[in-house]
Formats: sequence, C-alpha cells, structure tokens
Amino acid sequence: MTTARSSLTLARMFAFYSLVAMATFSAACGGNEGQAAGGPPAGGMPPMPVEIVTLSAKPVEQTSEFVASLKSRRSSTIQPEVEGFLTRVAVRSGQNVSQGDLLFEIDSAPEQAALSSLQSMRPMRESEVEFARQQVQRNKTLLNAGAISQREVEQFESQLRSAEAQLKTLDEQIRQQRSQLSYYRVTAPNPGTVGDIPVNVGDRVTRSTVLTTVDDRNDVLELYINVPVQQAPQLKVGLPVRLVDDRGQLLATNRITFVSPTVDTSTQSVLAKAQLVDGRGEFRSDQLVRARIVWTQAPGLTVPVTAVARINAQFFAFVAEKDQQGLVAKQKPVQLGEIVGNEYVVQGGLQPGEQLIVSGLQKIRDGAPVMAAPPAGAGAPPDASKK
Repeated sequence: MTTARSSLTLARMFAFYSLVAMATFSAACGGNEGQAAGGPPAGGMPPMPVEIVTLSAKPVEQTSEFVASLKSRRSSTIQPEVEGFLTRVAVRSGQNVSQGDLLFEIDSAPEQAALSSLQSMRPMRESEVEFARQQVQRNKTLLNAGAISQREVEQFESQLRSAEAQLKTLDEQIRQQRSQLSYYRVTAPNPGTVGDIPVNVGDRVTRSTVLTTVDDRNDVLELYINVPVQQAPQLKVGLPVRLVDDRGQLLATNRITFVSPTVDTSTQSVLAKAQLVDGRGEFRSDQLVRARIVWTQAPGLTVPVTAVARINAQFFAFVAEKDQQGLVAKQKPVQLGEIVGNEYVVQGGLQPGEQLIVSGLQKIRDGAPVMAAPPAGAGAPPDASKK
C-alpha cells in the first residue's frame, strides 16, 4: 500500500511540472508572436520630445577681443614748477574749477624778499639815470658856449648810457623774479574737475610731486588698443570697435580713427585709437574695458550656447536625422569660434539645413529616438475630455 501511494505522489508531481513547462512555452510563443506582429520591442523607449531648429547661414562678424584703456585728451596732471613747503590747498577733490583758478600755494617768503630787495634798488637807479641825463644837457650847453670840449660831453653821455643800462638790467631782474614768484601759486591750466589730492599743508613738494589732476568735464575720451603685430595688417581706419561688459553685452560702438605706423618694441604691438563718441559720459579716464574689433562680416552659422556640450575639451552638438523608425539624435563633433551674444560661431562640423537639437540634451544620447516638441511658451492643445 505504501508503494501505491508513492507511485501516486510521483505521478502528481510529474503532471504539475508538465503543466508549468507548457505554460512557460505558451507565454514565450505568445511573446514572439506579439513582437512579430509589430509590437514594441522589450526594453524599447518612446521618442523624447526636444526643441529643433533648422540651421541657416546669416551675417556673422569676425572679431577679436582686446583689453583696452581709455585716456583723456584734456586731462592735466598738476605738478609744481618749484620746490618748497605747501602753505595752502585752495580746492577740494571733485570741485569744478575754471582756467586760472588758484589750486595750491607754496611758501614763497625767500622769493618775496628777493623781489622786495630788487624793487628797493629801482628808485636809486632811476635817480642815477636822471642825474646823468641832466649832466649831459648841462654840458651840451657849456659845449655850445665853448666852455668845455666835445670829449667831456661824450664822457657824460657814456655815463648816461651806463646808468640806463643798469636800470634796464634791474627791471629785467624784477620781471624774472615776479615770473618765478608766480610759480609758487599753482593754478588750473584748463576748466574741469579736480581729482584726488594726495598732499597736505606742510608737505615739502618738488617738481616731481603730483599735486592733483584736472579733467575737462566736456572732454572726449580716446580708446587705446594694442593689437599684436600678427593682426596689425588687418588694421585700418574706420573699422568698428564694440565695447562690451563682463557678460559680453554691447555697451557702445565706435570706429578706429588712428593706426600707428610704428611697432611698440616692448610689447610687439601696434597702437590703434578710437574716439569715444557713442557711450560718452559713461566711462572714465584710465578705465580698462573689453573692446572687440570687427574685422569682417560674412555669412556663417551660429548655434545657441545651450545647444552644445563639452566632453574632454571637445564640443559636441546633437542633430535630428531620419531613419526607418522616425527621428533619432545624432551626436556630432563641432568646431566653435567666439561667442557673439548668446551664440557660438560655428567654424566646422555643421552645415546649413541640418536639424539642430537645442533643448533636452541631458536627456538624450547618440541614436536615441526623438520627436519635435513645440517651442517653449507655445500653448498646449485643448483637452478633449473637458469638453
């Protein structure tokens, strides 16, 4: 009886495993039939919606960027013509002054004393001249009366000329001393605004001491650009120069007005100047700015900065290409130039007419299926279920 039960148990187990094997086989066959019928393959991914634009050529500027400096054409550096102690500062920083206004005074006591000494001698020299002139007149009368000789008259005339020469020399000394004394009063050479004043009353100043600066309020600044000699052959008067901020946004556009005929031997560069007309009043003298010289303008391709990725120092972009199943993303290496606005200038790797993927790059890979999505901001289609 025990043997019969064991046989029955084995038969049941065999039947169970047979049913499991048949079910597995049926499921596999059903899956293959579904795939053969055109169903999506196991593990397949739906197309990723991305924004796509068609590349087309447009005017692109060929530019080079430099660090330039702004210089004033009428900025005066105030330095004294004499040495001495500063006795007065007559202005303050930021004050507007006119031409000839007093700025500083330097101790001039020794010069004043010398001038007073010279001036005190003048009455005596004048009296000597007057006395010599009277002597000449008197002796001419005596000569006419025959009382003296012509030689004696000539001697008195020589004394008169000597006295007159001494008076003239004294007057010249007084004039020179007054001129020297004027240097102890430092005045504004042109109208403008007083800059920083780094000196104080009591300081000893020399001819090399910078007292302050005076900048013309209506001055036109000039842009100084040092261009390497390799690019100097492209320089010419009239080329546009664009000033941009730290984000590359345009601030002002002016044109080159001067190109130096010589090379700066210390920097191996050629100086180009542009008069700052556009943007006047928005910049300061001696300010450093970013300047782009526009060499040429020719048709070219540009791509948004967000449409490229950088991998191991190489830039890549995705384009949408058609295959048997629809659109797929194709990764392509590209060569890029400078940034103009928010776009790269394409130097190679892309052609006009290609479909560039400009959004969703982080969600796709090479060969991934994609579909064109409506541009950002486009309204969604109405929901039929809410009608």
